[in-house]
Amino acid sequence: MRIQKTIVTLGVFAALLLQPIAYACTGITLMAKDGSYIQARTEEWGAFDLKSKIMVMPRDMEMQSELSAGELGLKWKTKYGVVGLNGSDLPFFVDGMNEKGLTVSVLYLPGFSEFQSFDPAQIENSLSALDLSTWLLTQFAKIDEIRDELPKIRVVPVALEVLDNAPPPIHFLVSDISGNTIVIEYLKGELHIFDNPVGVLTNSPDFPWHLTNLRNYLGIRAESSRSIKVGDLEVAPLGAGTGMIGLPGDYSPTSRFVRATALRNTVRPLSDGEDAVLEAFRILNNFDIPLGAVDASGKNIFGNTQWTTAMDTKALLYYYRTADNSRLRIIDLKSVDFMKDEVIYIPVDVERKQDYQEVIIP
Repeated sequence: MRIQKTIVTLGVFAALLLQPIAYACTGITLMAKDGSYIQARTEEWGAFDLKSKIMVMPRDMEMQSELSAGELGLKWKTKYGVVGLNGSDLPFFVDGMNEKGLTVSVLYLPGFSEFQSFDPAQIENSLSALDLSTWLLTQFAKIDEIRDELPKIRVVPVALEVLDNAPPPIHFLVSDISGNTIVIEYLKGELHIFDNPVGVLTNSPDFPWHLTNLRNYLGIRAESSRSIKVGDLEVAPLGAGTGMIGLPGDYSPTSRFVRATALRNTVRPLSDGEDAVLEAFRILNNFDIPLGAVDASGKNIFGNTQWTTAMDTKALLYYYRTADNSRLRIIDLKSVDFMKDEVIYIPVDVERKQDYQEVIIP
């Protein structure tokens, strides 16, 4: 991505995304009775500490996508200010929300993601895959706008020598203030925009495969099982929660998709945005990966949950917590000055340690 005549290479971060290491993000959405719509997700990365920072991108900034071999592609000017989290000090939104309530989360899709081929004749209309989240967040307010405009551009792989010319395998969970939610995937070089009827996204395989796989779990329900007769013996459930017997509990993408779908779609009625945000964090607690639970190929590389976010599209509040500090932090986009002339980076943790509140007993 080129910003105000300064070219920032995304090659290093793209290289890291491609490693066969635990990268196990889980995204969900929730709707409250007052119309608030929440998109929330976990961020796992097993190579090393992403050192994510809060990234604030202003309005009216000139942008240009950097393609392979230093070539420059699509130009645009930011229409909307954005707040989100990046990785490795690079201007790439791993997760973000703009001032109109559009939210984008970037998740890993190895083995299935394949972007459009680069066509030199269309270089001015070509966008690096790593710039797609920034382009969406800075240009659009509604899902319908994305449906209309995204097919008009080419989203291409960034060919890098360090990756043996491999592109970053990623896909995108996108929501707007009305509650419309889509999944954007590039499969076999073709754009696919899928409606998301279950409000969940994880990793590979592709999104339609996950929806088909839900047919294997038709017996999952919130209600506990009833007593049954086995011959002359009455067999009763041992306790609450027996309706969820068979729910997969491992950290694989396929199991997390089923588990997240079950928990998200059996949630109690939610009163407002704050209630929905807190419920989103409670649901995503089930997907936190403790250090050591996922070891990549015995290499002592652990894919723990580095941070978790929730974005309230109605109130324009961006919540997050980190692996080092589980206290919820809040950014109010309504109070952010989006008229600055540069991208602002702010550490997610003032100190990398847990913030405690002592309870005084009188």
